[in-house]
Amino acid sequence: MAKNTSLYFRIIEGRNLPAKDVSGTSDPYCIVKVDNEVVARTATIWRNLNPFWGEEYTLHLPMGFHNLSFFVMDEDTIGYDDVIGKISLNKEYIAAHLRGIDNWINLTRINPDEEIQGEIHLGLEILQDQHTKALRCQLIEARDLAPRDISGTSDPFARLVFNNKTTETATIKKTRFPHWNEVFEFELEDGLLTEGMMFTVEVWDWDMVGKNDFLGKVDFNLGALLKTQVTKGWFRLLPFEKNEDDEGGKLGALRLKVRLAEDRILPSMYYQPLIDLLVEPVISPAKSVEAAGPTRRTTLPEASRAYDVDHAPTECLNWAEEMNPLTMLEEVTTVESRQDVAVTLVKIFLGQGLVVPFLDYLNMREVNKTTDPNTLFRSNSLASKAMEQFMKLVGMPYLHEVLRQVINRIFDEKKYIELDPCKIDLNKTRRISFKGSLSEAGVRECSQELLKSYLTDVMDAIVGSVEQCPSVMRVAFKQLHKRVEDQFPEGDNEDVKYLAISGFLFLRFFAPAILTPKLFSLRDHHADTRTGRTLLLLAKAVQSIGNLGLQLGHGKEQWMTPLHPFILQSVSCVKDFLDKLIDVDNEVTEFQQRVVFHPSVTIKEGYLHKRKAEGVNLVTRFTFKKRYFWLNSETLSYAKTPDWQVRSSIPVQRICAVERVDENAFQQLHMMQIITQDNEGQLHIMYIQCKNVNELNQWLSAIRKASICNERMLPSFHPGSYRSNRWTCCLHTDRTVRGCSRTHSAVTLGDWSDPLDPDVETQTVYKQLLQGREKLKQKYLEPLDAETVMDQEGRIHGVGIEEGADKRRSFQDRRMSAAARLLDVVQELERAHQAFEQREKVVQANEMVAP
Repeated sequence: MAKNTSLYFRIIEGRNLPAKDVSGTSDPYCIVKVDNEVVARTATIWRNLNPFWGEEYTLHLPMGFHNLSFFVMDEDTIGYDDVIGKISLNKEYIAAHLRGIDNWINLTRINPDEEIQGEIHLGLEILQDQHTKALRCQLIEARDLAPRDISGTSDPFARLVFNNKTTETATIKKTRFPHWNEVFEFELEDGLLTEGMMFTVEVWDWDMVGKNDFLGKVDFNLGALLKTQVTKGWFRLLPFEKNEDDEGGKLGALRLKVRLAEDRILPSMYYQPLIDLLVEPVISPAKSVEAAGPTRRTTLPEASRAYDVDHAPTECLNWAEEMNPLTMLEEVTTVESRQDVAVTLVKIFLGQGLVVPFLDYLNMREVNKTTDPNTLFRSNSLASKAMEQFMKLVGMPYLHEVLRQVINRIFDEKKYIELDPCKIDLNKTRRISFKGSLSEAGVRECSQELLKSYLTDVMDAIVGSVEQCPSVMRVAFKQLHKRVEDQFPEGDNEDVKYLAISGFLFLRFFAPAILTPKLFSLRDHHADTRTGRTLLLLAKAVQSIGNLGLQLGHGKEQWMTPLHPFILQSVSCVKDFLDKLIDVDNEVTEFQQRVVFHPSVTIKEGYLHKRKAEGVNLVTRFTFKKRYFWLNSETLSYAKTPDWQVRSSIPVQRICAVERVDENAFQQLHMMQIITQDNEGQLHIMYIQCKNVNELNQWLSAIRKASICNERMLPSFHPGSYRSNRWTCCLHTDRTVRGCSRTHSAVTLGDWSDPLDPDVETQTVYKQLLQGREKLKQKYLEPLDAETVMDQEGRIHGVGIEEGADKRRSFQDRRMSAAARLLDVVQELERAHQAFEQREKVVQANEMVAP
């Protein structure tokens, strides 16, 4: 049974940070570490003691973690950045908040003795014969110790403390991965051992001048050791116990959102009954009615694997649609969790090849329940959230292709644009004109022209992108258009069928991406204040175009009026674009619905610095060459420039590890290594340098996702390099020796390109249903009053439900039976989890007592 850990965190804002610069302000940014490994760096907010970041991340950590830390730094142009403070949250604290943490937390001071990382490998054993008893400690090695010296390494030695006696190992110079392999014995006197007696192993960095630096410690209770007689393995190093003091908020505070999801993933066979129940109302609504009896398993008919838009079912909303797992699931989701549930369901139905009928089913329910077309899809219902997440999952490469060029132009030009008279600052207009400062009217006129230029580029890119839009998106929009047209026939509602599509495509997809390009992976950093204002005005204009200009003149922002003629002229182009978008073949196949992106589509690309294989003795700056890299699901390619005809390629299937490189390996920051294996089994390493830590993490994550299913992944690697006939990390002279640190092949950043994993997604649905089980029981399994039953029976017959099995059972019986089927499946999954957990406990107990 696999384990899956997802850690979500959002760095929202800071307040009352101390001033670190002579100007009386600071330039704050945040570094996020998981177990002392940097996983993210926010943008720098210049000259601000109350910064807003709004950056969020999801990290997948199959191996689990111990600690999450947020460091607030002040960026300095010259010299080292200043440390403002930190927030440290251990796993137990985060896990105790089931709904997640959403709070202001005060910053604490940083104590170097508490910045501990790494593990130590040792064995403890009680030896005894007729006359003597002794404690034997075999100290083997340590890994990933904190660098305490300026070289980026340490000079570690271990100190063993027992019964007021101390002994030390040899000191291993210039390494964070020392190998001692020393054995120590401590004589145990009769009557000396007590339950609370401790044996301690401390690790220190030796310094020739000054005091030694603490690297961590491990404590062992001899009372527990006496019961097992032997213990051996890797143990995490811990700091000296000390309560952190937040200085009463003197260092400021961060507002954070943190949520942890830890799951045991069962084998696929256990989730199949729940998947069958979820897809049943989508593939066959009539079968869903008949199946509201004893729990039974359905199979997906082959005919349902291709979805014909023109011949899709058009049943009205009826009682069967109100009593199936999808509607019940929506009832037990909160507003906060609905987006996560929507993503999960879209991924499940993508994996089943049924995403178009699934969206059509939800949209049909939403449209049929709506009486006022002005409120259509305006709520945060499951249907609207599912469509929104579907566009992100399937359409992100399309979005990048449409918007990247104009977004890059806006960031590069950094023009001052302002239409609001209350916000015009004439001191910022010097770069607009060579004639000197402009008047307020001149600023507005110049801003209008610049904004129209950007808006023209955006709209030309969008309306000319029909062929680039994924076919599965086009078919989903075509079916949505059909449902809305049937519910609201033309007349006064002529524009509703267009608004339904543009509301998703423009208001929930293009406009948010223009407003915050970083959140859609269009840029690596947030926009500065000036560029951000331009993007905001541009996003407002795109929203107005997406609303077909129907709300122009009704808002408070009358200063947008000069753009109204352009917006109204664009409406006809938008309608023409939408007509072409849904002019697509009627049938979308299972394969088209499964594929999130085509294998040939580039997942990530950009300039990186590749280390030359030869020329080891050259000066460092000459050993790295700038190359343009492309990654898709099949190959990692690179060339001198994006237009270079000759490319070198590495098959993704040959990649067996993608890991960080220690700074001291080449005295360079932000480096990674890609380890591949050729047909003869020989390992080859390519070293690559990224421009910053965020780019490093993004490339690590992207390549790991592309190679996650490779068969021959390495369990360990060398974080250093082989130079001067030895590894810089562990100092081994054998080039082929086993790696000294474990790999992190499944640690990835969560985003739209995550591979589909139906077991993980179905586990999320199960947990949501488990949390809402009591609510479902109260609503569906408790008897209804007679008035409600009569009202429902009358409504059922009013919509013309066919006679047969439905007439032979009361509405209440059918209602309770439908809920019972779902709850039975949930209960079976709960039993399976309990059985696997019990099995794990037995295995762990056997491992502890094994000799």
